[in-house]
Amino acid sequence: MSTSATATAPSAQAATENATQRDTVRQTDGELLQLVSFVVGNEEFAIPILSVQEINRMMQITRVPQSPPFIEGVINLRGKIIPVMDLRKRFGMKAGDAGNDNDNRIIVVEVASRVIGFTVDRVNEVLRIGSEIVEPPPSMVAGVESDYVEGVGKLDDRLLILLNLERLFSGADLQKVDQAVKTAK
Repeated sequence: MSTSATATAPSAQAATENATQRDTVRQTDGELLQLVSFVVGNEEFAIPILSVQEINRMMQITRVPQSPPFIEGVINLRGKIIPVMDLRKRFGMKAGDAGNDNDNRIIVVEVASRVIGFTVDRVNEVLRIGSEIVEPPPSMVAGVESDYVEGVGKLDDRLLILLNLERLFSGADLQKVDQAVKTAK
């Protein structure tokens, strides 16, 4: 969905016209969302790429006593203690078959000025989709409460559940995460 100028002109006026043309195309076609997609259970989810700090292979997770059930524990990531949440448990999914352990990853994100990791079965891809193909979520999507869901993207061959990280990691949950980190230190 990119536009290119037919001729390059060194003038500021030409640059302004090109920028205006790009903005017009973006307004007409809708905003592009850049997302990281991943799988938990049998469902595919996505989060904004700008929320992602890094994606790591599974590593040793240290359990923290008296932490909430959805907190797997903490990891030491370059000297920083990062709490790790199990999205399967958070979504109330069965532990079941997590697939190939070699594909499991920890996605590290920043939410409300806190760095948090969460486990996924597999990271699929980085993709860009137009906001016009995203619809508001129904009351329940794939067994996941719609409180956590920003919308559902209709791709050619599949549906993509867009998560809202601020709602997924709500205030009360962040306090529990903070407590788990304090206990681990």
